[in-house]
Order: sequence, then structure tokens, then C-alpha cells
Amino acid sequence: VTLPYAFLHMRQNLKYFDKMRCLRKRSAVSFLGVLVICLLFMNLYIEDGYVLEGDKQLIRETATHQLNPERYVHTFKDLSNFSGSINISYRYLAGTPLPRKRYLTIGLSSVKRKKGNYLLETIKSIFEQSSYEELKEIAVVVQLADFDSAWCEGMVQDISQKFAHHIIAGRLIVIHVPEEYYPVLDGLKRNYNDPEDRVKFRSKQNVDYAFLLNFCANLSDYYVMLEDDVRCSKNFLTAVKKVITSREGSYWVTLEFSKLGYIGKLYHSHDLPRLAHFLLMFYQEMPCDWLLIHFRGLLAQKEVIRFKPSLFQHMGYYSSYKGAENKLKDDDFEEESFDIPDNPPANLHTNMNVFENYEASKAYSSIDEYFWGKAPSTGDFYGIVFEKPIKISKIKVVTGTEDRQNDILHHGALEVGEKIVGSKKGRQCTTYLRLGEFKNGNFEITDVEHKVLFDINCMRILVTKSQKEWLIIRSISVWTSQTPNQ
Repeated sequence: VTLPYAFLHMRQNLKYFDKMRCLRKRSAVSFLGVLVICLLFMNLYIEDGYVLEGDKQLIRETATHQLNPERYVHTFKDLSNFSGSINISYRYLAGTPLPRKRYLTIGLSSVKRKKGNYLLETIKSIFEQSSYEELKEIAVVVQLADFDSAWCEGMVQDISQKFAHHIIAGRLIVIHVPEEYYPVLDGLKRNYNDPEDRVKFRSKQNVDYAFLLNFCANLSDYYVMLEDDVRCSKNFLTAVKKVITSREGSYWVTLEFSKLGYIGKLYHSHDLPRLAHFLLMFYQEMPCDWLLIHFRGLLAQKEVIRFKPSLFQHMGYYSSYKGAENKLKDDDFEEESFDIPDNPPANLHTNMNVFENYEASKAYSSIDEYFWGKAPSTGDFYGIVFEKPIKISKIKVVTGTEDRQNDILHHGALEVGEKIVGSKKGRQCTTYLRLGEFKNGNFEITDVEHKVLFDINCMRILVTKSQKEWLIIRSISVWTSQTPNQ
């Protein structure tokens, strides 16, 4: 009797323990679920005070140092919070709010340097290299971003003495943001194994530029970012306007007029609030010029759009970081006035065997791209059919590159044509006039309007002798004189 009773009692105990295990499992799962939810909420709210609520999802997902433009582009473009300005107070150290909106704002942020100071020379270059008409369309905003009030006061005095006329005319403003508006600059993440003081320097610089962009957002149609140790090309504004006009109808976020750092980067002013917020979001992650590349990609401009020759040159010998030597120079810079070609709208085509994606369109612009075709034969051509008949004053064609100096047009001619026939896709001219031969791979001619009596519909580069070398057409530049009366 006792054995069956003991066995029954044991079975009851086993059932009890099984039930307890199930309860513990369910409790553990529930506890883990609650814990995960709590951690998510903690992660949501324990963020930097300068980051807007709408930005936090983007920050949480960006766990690594590398931002993925393809992944975040739609999220970033749709964040409505980026359209608002950052709520900080600015001190006007010199000048007053602009009475009217300008075409271009030039922004400079400057701090005290251990060696050398180039700010005054930079401001001087901006004004001296601009004509009186150009000066009417620009505003220069200088942000003194050092927390040393004595240095700021001294710089304001120097600027006010040397550029009083421009301050009175409303072309020059000097501003300062008090230190209390800055986020924490100590104990930041040491990405890329940078020393702590380097991280602090570049992080503060990101905040400096964010505050400057925020201030400049409504001053003009366009904004160009410079450093405080830059020399300008003569009549740079006219060149910038010509480039902007040539890009009408095409999408762009950043146009680059220098290949160095964040010198000469041009933006639509309506993008400045988003860029300012972006720099604040990731101020401790990486240097400013790296963040600018990510910003461009996030707004769906995949390729660099850089123009040559460069309009701005780095002239400082000593860096603002610890006074270290900085000998970087832009070898594409030309200080004297240069004329950017018009390159009127046209259809481009060739019968050459094109290499990979170096298509015909990449030669017909001042962007740093080129056409590349496999070894051309006699009679091969590169053709340009203009959308409207034009008068041409100057033509310049450059073939080959520094890396591939033998991939030039060894034997060729340039011709212009009239009497266009054919459908939209297959339009071509029936008659051509030869303007000259290529020499050492290049062709240049001026006063074309005096040598060609008809309005030009077409232009072509003709290969006059087969060559075993491939052909790079680096750039085709066309300057128009006047639009013919139609």
C-alpha cells in the first residue's frame, strides 16, 4: 500500500515542479521583454541635448562611424525638424543685420592660432578680388569662434579699422556665440584613435560651423564655405554665378570650387538649416570635411561636382590646430580672372568604342570627368549637336590626362557644321567647315564668330589617322558670343 502511495505522491511533486519551471520561464521571458523595452526607451531619451527628437532614430541606427547614404537618404530628406533654426543667441561684434537679401553669403569661422593669423588677408582677398557690381551681391559673415574674449576684442578692432567701409555698406558682419551654447567638449569619443585634444578641436570646429550656417540661412540665395586662410580668384562671384546658371534644371546639393577640405563648398541657402543640424548631430564623430561628404550623399547627390580651375586657394602655412605646418595647396587654382565656358545645351554622340562608363557626356563640362574611347580609327568622330543655333567666340579641347599623357588625339581636326537634318535622336549637320588641326593633343581657337559666317548647329572632333593608343577627351569648352536672332 505504501509503494503506490509514494509513487502517486512523487508524480504530484513532479507536476508541481514542472508547473513552477514553466512559470519561471514565462516570468523570465516577460522580464527580458520589459528589460529590452526599458533599454530602448533609455536609449531614446538619453541623448545629447542638441539633438532634435526627430533625429534620434537616425542616430540610434548609425551605430558605426561609417554612414550609409543609400540607407538613410529617404529618412534624412523627410525629417521636417531640419527646416527649423537652432535656438541660440548671437552677439553682433561688428555690423548690423542685413537690410536686404543677397545672392551669395561667404562664411568664415576663425579661432586664435598659436602661429600666424590669416583672417585679415582672407577678408581683404574677398573684397579686392570682387568688382563693385559683385560687391553689391555678396555678404561676408565672420564668426570669431574663440572663447578668449581679449582675442575677440582685438580682432574686432583690427577688422573694424581695416574694413570700416564694408561694414558701413552692410557687406561685412562679425558675430560670436557665447560658450554657454556649446555642447560638452570634454570626454568625447576618441574615434580613429585621435588624441583627446584633437577630438576636442575638430568637434568644436563642427559646432562652430553649425552655428555659422544657422546664422547665414536666410541672408542670401546661396552660401559658400571658406576657411580663414584662403586666397580668392579674381571675379570669383561671376564665375560662381555662371556655373550655377549652367546647372539650372539639374539636381545638386554641393558644388565644389576647390578640392581642399571644406574650402569653396557651395550650397543652396535653404539646405543650411539641415546641414547645421547634421553637424550638431555628429559633431564628435568625425572631421567636418568628412561629414560634408556624408551630407551630400544623404541628400542623394552621389558624385562629386567639382569645377576647375579652382576659385579658392589655401594660403596658411600654420594650421589652427596647435600651429602645426600645413602646406596643402590646390594645384588647380588660378588666381587671375578666368572665363568659365558657356557650353550651351547639346546632344553628344560618338561612333568610337567607349570604355566602361566614360561616356561622351563626361567631356562636355568643366567638371573633373572625361570621355575615354578605345583606339580610334580614321574617320571616327565625337559629335556635338547644339539644341539651338549659336554664335561661338572661342573653342578649347584638351585630350589626355596627367596619368595617361599618351592617350591624346595624335591626329585630328575640329569642324563646325550647319544645315541640320534628321530626327531628334539622329540629328546631324550636312555641311562642315574645318577650323584647324590638333597639336600635341590640344586644340584652341578664338574669334570664331569672325571666321565662321553662319550660325553653328554642330561641332565635331574628327580622327584623321588611326592610332593604337586609346583616346581621352578631357574637356571640351565652348564660349558663345551672342545668341543669334531667330
